[in-house]
Amino acid sequence: MSTTESISEIAEFSVENIGGIDSTQVSIPPGVTVLTGKNATNRTSFLQSIMAAMGSDQATLKGDAEEGHVQLTLNGETYKRTLTRTGDSVSFDGDGYLDDPEVAELFAFLLETNEARRSVARSDDLREIIMRPVDVGDIKNRIRELEERKDEINDKLSTIEDRQADIPELEQQRTQIQEQIQNKKDELEQKEDKIEKSNRDIDTGRQEQEELEAKLDELRATRSELESTRRQIETQTESITSLKQERSDLEADLADLPETPMGDHQHLETEIEQLRETRQTLNSQISDLQSLIQYNEERLAEEDYEVLETLDVAEQSESNDSPTDELLADGDDELTCWTCGSMVEREQIEDTIERLQERRQELMQELNEVKSELEDLKTTQREAKQQQNQREEIERNLADIETELESREDQLESLKSERGALTNDVESLEAEVDDLESEDFDEVLSLHKEANQLEFELDSLESDLEGVSEEIEEIEEMLDHAEELREEREELGDQLTDERTKIDQIEAEAIEEFNEHMEAMLEILDYKNLDRIWIERVEQTVREGRRKVEKTVFDLHIVRTTENGAAYEDTIEHLSESEREVTGLIFALAGYLVHDLHETVPFMLVDSLEAIDSDRIAQLVDYFEDYAEYLVVALLPEDAQALDNDITRVTAI
Repeated sequence: MSTTESISEIAEFSVENIGGIDSTQVSIPPGVTVLTGKNATNRTSFLQSIMAAMGSDQATLKGDAEEGHVQLTLNGETYKRTLTRTGDSVSFDGDGYLDDPEVAELFAFLLETNEARRSVARSDDLREIIMRPVDVGDIKNRIRELEERKDEINDKLSTIEDRQADIPELEQQRTQIQEQIQNKKDELEQKEDKIEKSNRDIDTGRQEQEELEAKLDELRATRSELESTRRQIETQTESITSLKQERSDLEADLADLPETPMGDHQHLETEIEQLRETRQTLNSQISDLQSLIQYNEERLAEEDYEVLETLDVAEQSESNDSPTDELLADGDDELTCWTCGSMVEREQIEDTIERLQERRQELMQELNEVKSELEDLKTTQREAKQQQNQREEIERNLADIETELESREDQLESLKSERGALTNDVESLEAEVDDLESEDFDEVLSLHKEANQLEFELDSLESDLEGVSEEIEEIEEMLDHAEELREEREELGDQLTDERTKIDQIEAEAIEEFNEHMEAMLEILDYKNLDRIWIERVEQTVREGRRKVEKTVFDLHIVRTTENGAAYEDTIEHLSESEREVTGLIFALAGYLVHDLHETVPFMLVDSLEAIDSDRIAQLVDYFEDYAEYLVVALLPEDAQALDNDITRVTAI
């Protein structure tokens, strides 16, 4: 589902062979639903079933089953996911409610091992978690596209402004041509009057006059054609000069580009793919370590020392020594090692967990370096592709110019030949006119020649007037379009500002959401001498690969007061388990709100709240209820008793 909907009906779930569930049907109405029961009553399995129906793959198939499924009916639509065992893994099939559940897994499905929820207790990079759903590369590409379009508009507006400056001169030129045309018409009219008067004075030689007039008409037409040909030659010559200049500019641009941009970077795709695989491997290792560390911390805190065979594998990645050798030591505070049964000091187990945490931090640093190097390679590859495309476009343009040059040069040669022929025709006609001249017709011949020249000049002026008028009209059309371009440029400027500040806006909104809700939550829960927990955005210089960069980090502050009322800043390590749990949940809520999951994800899921006392759990649930259409919480019976009686309770799954 890609669109936001207001959902008000009961969600019906049918689950089979997921987690520890054999088969069950559960109805979840809008509002708060509490899954109440002791441990091992399939509450978490049902929460995982909801996640699977939403589209997540973070669900397990029942150990003795080859196939399972979950079906959700909501708002008239049915969504079904099927889990199938294939060898040592489980495959998922079918369409979930969400097209992409990744962000929901991070900020809406707040089970015990949820990364956002655990991030505060583990001192993780809070900014990285909040910003993980943001596609920074897509934002950069969008900014580049907007900048290119804005530059294009600026070029057009600059051209329009330059042309606008030409209008006064063109209008003056048009006025002058119109005056010249009128003067020529007046002069021609006077000549024609004189010709008519001269014709009336001649009583004889009418036949010779008609022949002379015919030759004069032919001479005028031929001169006009000759002048037109000369103009065409000038136009072709100017076009050829312009094309040659354009060719020279393109050749200069081509010389600045590598001959084979992509040929010099053929290795990039391989390196990028290798870095992607490395990134995936590191993410997997970090995720495994997160789960392992969290599980062992909880077991150690509860003094539940059952066998954890996975600890052996994780510790082996740190040292070639056996986990038993790492844990064995003499001491007073001893307990049974869950890998071999030997007695070890609790402190040694805590040290081992601390080393696993250090290893996780090392992997996080390595992951950041891989991400930085991957982004650099992508940028290099993108630039190489851009250069390759630019080179190919220039080469195509050069080929087109060569073709057009060849065509225009052929036309120029043809026009020059035509000009030569017309010149000969004019000379021949002038000679014929001279032969027809006589004393009787000297005056009329002279008048005809002058009138002929005036008509030719008049045609030229009218042609010039038409050209100037067309140029003025073209500029006026450009000016009409300029306002649209300015409006588009202003809109592009707003879009660029939004894109450039989008990351800052998300960071600021996330901090504001956390600080606001954390302040409200602390006031409601009333923890002793805990005054404030807040996040500050600061810039730090860090090393990524071989370079130092400025990086934004979220710095978590904890303020307490002494019995005497003096305020002091505390550390995460000194928070109680209850305080850490609440802080982690509020951080996840901030991510939920800043990424607008309340508009697209109907379910928020929470479990493992045992570290918080029952009264505060009731207050926490009441607070979270305002932000999710369906809030499903798994609680122990004694914790559920503190909630209002009108809240929906599911006691059997």
